[in-house]
Amino acid sequence: MKLAIIGAGKIVHDFLTITRTIPNLELIAIAGTPRDADVLQQLQQQYGITRTYTDSTAAINDADADTVYVAVPNTLHFVISKQALLAGKHVICEKPFVASRAEAEELEQLAQSRGRILVEAITNQYLENFAGIQDALQHTGTTRIAEFNYSQYSSRYDAFRAGTVLPAFDPAKSGGALMDLNIYNIHLAVGLFGKPQSVNYMPNIQRGVDTSGVLVLGYPDMQCVCIAAKDAGAPVRSVLEGEDGTVIIDGPTNELQQFELQKRGGAAQTFRLNQHDHRMIAEFTRFSKMIADNDTVAAKQAFAHSVAVLDVLEQARAGLNTAK
Repeated sequence: MKLAIIGAGKIVHDFLTITRTIPNLELIAIAGTPRDADVLQQLQQQYGITRTYTDSTAAINDADADTVYVAVPNTLHFVISKQALLAGKHVICEKPFVASRAEAEELEQLAQSRGRILVEAITNQYLENFAGIQDALQHTGTTRIAEFNYSQYSSRYDAFRAGTVLPAFDPAKSGGALMDLNIYNIHLAVGLFGKPQSVNYMPNIQRGVDTSGVLVLGYPDMQCVCIAAKDAGAPVRSVLEGEDGTVIIDGPTNELQQFELQKRGGAAQTFRLNQHDHRMIAEFTRFSKMIADNDTVAAKQAFAHSVAVLDVLEQARAGLNTAK
């Protein structure tokens, strides 16, 4: 996987720390805006990136790159991903994937027509603990209540309170708790239980953006609550309550650091199955192999999951618009 990175924000800095552990990964290029020039040069030197660009189009068209990692603000995901696919590149796009099912399907058609791999980077779906939780749920009977929580006081919230609106809290740039943190809860819920029958979002709105909120997903035999907050924080855990037992997930839902299986009347068992300390290693290791093997079956499965999540997001945003 010969990678061109589009973006120079926080997630890119985090990703670069693990690139030496990803098999068959070569860092060909990184692109940002002209004001990122100094940062790009520093990253180039620190991580051995071949070239830097202050124009994303030039990086996408770099002849040595075969894959583009889209790590730009949410509202640019679709246009950059489309541009990369038209240039004949594989695409790894950060969460949230794009704005709608229609946009996702347009990208998928481009990927298929060009024989390219298109995937959404969403950490929890690729962690070993995710598969472990799926297995644990086979031992807890029918799940009746599920509660996922990812509440984290944002490092940008103090600036927001003081009147400065950064992209993380800018509704015009798809900021807010639903798109930033609750997206992980939605991916986890859909990954474990499938697409819900009903979606109801109840946000706390400040200056036009949801700084926190509660999302209720209705299933035939279960109710699922997804909680996310950027304006408050607490030790977080998620609880899946079944007729014959309970699964408790400790920590944020993007990391799935460990989980506990408590069968009714039995002793609790704690599992730590993730093979790596950093949450992004598992997903990018899988993406690298998917691209090397041209595994279109795995890519289609990942796409079907991402589209189901987009359907939930679209319904949730209807509630967001109502609350404004």
